[in-house]
Amino acid sequence: MKSTPRFRGPSLLLLATIHLLIFSSGLVAASVLRHGAHFVTPFASAEELRAFLALSPTAVRVSNFFLLGSAIPFGIFAVTIVSRLRFLGVQAAGTNIALLGGLVATIALILSGIVGWILSVPEVLASAPVVKAVSFLNFLLGGAIFAVGFGLLAAGVSVTGYFMRLLPRWLVAFGMLMALTGELSSLSLITFPANFFIPITRYLGFIWMFSVAVALTRDRKGVQPASISDGV
Repeated sequence: MKSTPRFRGPSLLLLATIHLLIFSSGLVAASVLRHGAHFVTPFASAEELRAFLALSPTAVRVSNFFLLGSAIPFGIFAVTIVSRLRFLGVQAAGTNIALLGGLVATIALILSGIVGWILSVPEVLASAPVVKAVSFLNFLLGGAIFAVGFGLLAAGVSVTGYFMRLLPRWLVAFGMLMALTGELSSLSLITFPANFFIPITRYLGFIWMFSVAVALTRDRKGVQPASISDGV
């Protein structure tokens, strides 16, 4: 008798956990190293922002190190979940959309970590206008661009998961909500209130990652559903 094919790849649940732990470590480290200093956003005045960052360049350096590190398990999660869908017989554009979104979000995190680290350099901190520009670039990469990429990842996984009956309906709806908030985050480029969608996508996104990881790996052998070649 032929044995049932078994998916070979890293654990989605483990990757989601590592991503969350590294990302959270960056937040905790930044908070501790700032010694209670009130956080200043890129929307503050250039001089106020420069003064805040100059208080603890170590906090800036360490937090962005963790942000960069969190991109690696996230990227592996994205390509693994696409590989998992294809293993389960999905032959639709949705997997490519998910892969595109995962790569965009991963690259955004990497660039955000690198750009943010620049804000710990004394020569950069000496110029308020430069600090302002670099801070906004760091914010856009780790905020809006990451959220847009995450939204595409969630949309691709959710739509294909729905048509292939790989995900429960509540999780499909949750994924489409993440897709919607992710894409609406792009409006933050033209209107300030749209920034509200960025943390929704980021923090509820962790729950979505864990939920999808569990749903798609409950049976690593399983029975492959009939593939689909049309639709999203």
